[in-house]
Amino acid sequence: MPAARAGGRLLFAGASRRHRGSAPDPNLSERLRLFQQLRAAQDPRDGTGTGTGRPSPGTPIRIALPGGRLLPGRALQTTPFEVAAQLGGGLAEAALVARVNGTLQDLDRPLESDTDLELLDFSAPEARAAFWRSGACVLGTVAEQLFGAALCRAQATEDGFFCDIHMGDRAVQRDELPALEAACVAFTRAGHRFERLEATRQQLAELFKHNSFQLQQVEEEVTSPTTTVYRCGPSLHLIPGPLLQHTGLISALRVLTSSAAFWEGAGGRQSLQRVAAVAFPSAQGLAEWQRVQEEAALRDHRRIGRSEYRARGFSEVVTPNVFSPQLWELSGHWQHYSPNMFTFTAGTETFSLKPMNCPAHCLMFSHRRRSWRELPLRLADFGVLHRNEPPGALTGLTRVRRFQQDDAHIFCTMGQLEAEIASCLDFIRSVYAVLGFSFRLALATRPPGFLGDPHTWDLAEQHLERSLRGFGQPWELSPGDGAFYGPKIDIQIRDALGRQHQCGTIQLDFQMPERFQLEYISAEGGSLRPVLIHRAVLGSVERMVAVLAESCGGRWPFWLSPLQTIVIPQAPEVEDYAREVQAVLRGGGLLADLDGDAGATLARKIRRAQLAHYNFQLVVGQRERTHGTVSIRTRDNRQLGEQDLPRVLQRLQELRDTRVPDAEERF
Repeated sequence: MPAARAGGRLLFAGASRRHRGSAPDPNLSERLRLFQQLRAAQDPRDGTGTGTGRPSPGTPIRIALPGGRLLPGRALQTTPFEVAAQLGGGLAEAALVARVNGTLQDLDRPLESDTDLELLDFSAPEARAAFWRSGACVLGTVAEQLFGAALCRAQATEDGFFCDIHMGDRAVQRDELPALEAACVAFTRAGHRFERLEATRQQLAELFKHNSFQLQQVEEEVTSPTTTVYRCGPSLHLIPGPLLQHTGLISALRVLTSSAAFWEGAGGRQSLQRVAAVAFPSAQGLAEWQRVQEEAALRDHRRIGRSEYRARGFSEVVTPNVFSPQLWELSGHWQHYSPNMFTFTAGTETFSLKPMNCPAHCLMFSHRRRSWRELPLRLADFGVLHRNEPPGALTGLTRVRRFQQDDAHIFCTMGQLEAEIASCLDFIRSVYAVLGFSFRLALATRPPGFLGDPHTWDLAEQHLERSLRGFGQPWELSPGDGAFYGPKIDIQIRDALGRQHQCGTIQLDFQMPERFQLEYISAEGGSLRPVLIHRAVLGSVERMVAVLAESCGGRWPFWLSPLQTIVIPQAPEVEDYAREVQAVLRGGGLLADLDGDAGATLARKIRRAQLAHYNFQLVVGQRERTHGTVSIRTRDNRQLGEQDLPRVLQRLQELRDTRVPDAEERF
């Protein structure tokens, strides 16, 4: 979902629920009639409202185009679109907005005086933003009509657009999005014009008096004497221009997501629905965007880890960053951990940034009745956590206040417990083997101030001990080092320098299912409490990055390296071929840089790449360009000779995907 602020009122976004819309706006006709009256009174073509210093309508003006070409025009009559049509060459079809004397403007807004004119198409960022603002108006208009909702805001983002609508306690469900998309496409094909009005604050108050959300927007955000309002079909939008001429220019539109948002107003917080979309001037543009999204997903650095999680039966989830203290009071963290939590106030309420994920996962478990057939339920969460560590405890990346961890929680039955712990230990062993770490295990037992009764703790510790014995690797006892809610298995890794680091953990928890009253229906039909396992393999990702960086001394294994390859042209004359090689490597999902320093010798470039620890250096000259080859060196200055570029790409991809620690030797 595109990220954006809603005048400081958007608190967070999450998942939606299924409901239907409400009745249409009964004041629609009155608002549209007022808009048209105001717009007719303001039309510059009839000469009304012409201020001092502006030419009269029809006065000859000069229009200067990029490159120095001059065209004649008429003040308050000639529009940028008419200029585009006069120039021909498909410019009238491609142009979306105009830059008039340095200011962006609608294509059908008349030029007022002598003008430096530039016509912008979708390739220009300013035109793309105007296109997506127009798309946001379409989406807001259709959503308002389709769901009988109150339109709160329509807005463009860097990669698309969204609209916020109010539907009371109702929501837009995912399977309703295709119908919304189809309605948007039908609306665009109707060719509704975007009509612009420059309105005063008093006029805005009258236009939006029946919509408390947009009226609040006027009161809080409009600081200038006037601002723009656009009509799109039956809806009015308080949105900055310029926009497109009409909706028919939006040839392809895709509705992406629906989610929840919150609006903070005088009457308190209200729940909104946010719908996000993207649009393009052609179907080919949408197809290319879809291809890029799919390719990015394939190359996502998280994909490898996620495939491993899926293979082990985990479902990845996302939970909010902000919660009420009531959640932490229920979980017991507020009583034991509140000094280490970041809290803030919003209005009269107090909120806190989550320092851990387990309470939210308990809410996810309890949001509906669970059956024994669903267990074990394995939830993985890579969300951001915040902990208010004392200043003296902060150390580089190894101890930070904002971090992410490969967090997971497993809800299971007592009969599944030891098998799940064994699976967690196997997961840890497989990951650490790839990273080249050996590790030690320790059973941490109950600390002073623990929650629950001693008998339950004894039972939990016995389960962990049996799992450790079955794992077959030496372990030690660490009395009193358990978490306050349950015993745990601490995992210490040993890096290449022989140093010990606490990273992964497996924690058993009988307390939190009790506090959250978690239940599942057993095979016999009764209600039973699940057991909760807290599990992390890497622990803090930031800490693991620090450990890896120090362990490898900057000489990262190829599959993890941020400096996998660099292309080095022997001379400026072959830099074009060097860039082709770089593009091929990047197209294959590899990290590839290029040393285009024309003032440096070849020897200096190679030495520079070796000092930076690029795993592979690909040198190209006239011979390589002629043959379509590259000459390869490793960071240890091992020369691998001249080889065909397709073969080099294939081999590098193989070395990356197999995650070998010595790719330079195996090439």
